[in-house]
Amino acid sequence: MRKIPTLFVRDWDGDPRHVTRELDPSCAWVEAGEGRATRKYDGTCVRFDGDRWYARREVKPGRPAPPGFVPVAADPATGKAVGWEPAEQSAFWKHLRAALASRAFAAGTYELIGPRINGNPEGAAEHVLVPHGADDLGEVPRDHDGLAAWLRARPYEGIVFWRDPADPGCDKAKIKRRDFPAA
Repeated sequence: MRKIPTLFVRDWDGDPRHVTRELDPSCAWVEAGEGRATRKYDGTCVRFDGDRWYARREVKPGRPAPPGFVPVAADPATGKAVGWEPAEQSAFWKHLRAALASRAFAAGTYELIGPRINGNPEGAAEHVLVPHGADDLGEVPRDHDGLAAWLRARPYEGIVFWRDPADPGCDKAKIKRRDFPAA
């Protein structure tokens, strides 16, 4: 799990910190028309390795990592370590267990959404797991103004572009509705 770069460079001096019109160079493939757009859900990220569930966790600089924490990357902007902690010790464990009761799951990453997750912006009636990359959005704009207008017209948190949809470890780029100022 790498931190997914935002499609456009963020204005770190602004308040709130919206994106600029400058494309992040690592995401140029999106503007070139490569990849597939998928819906970004507003929940919490979890991973199943085939045997055990893990929850995404950020550890602030100078703070101890929780037991069993598996670091994946460090965010150079904030100094936070990003990785996975065993899900049974996370704050979301009981909600994840409720979502697991509905069916069996394949190894992979999922977004846990539901009534007790982040204020339930998705409006889910119960706790469910949505596989990352599952909801193909078809053709969406790939320019700054087009994406801003497209996202403002929908209730989605955002979009995640997958460079190679067949490869879960492929390059990805994201953009959120809140990255743009209100119209």
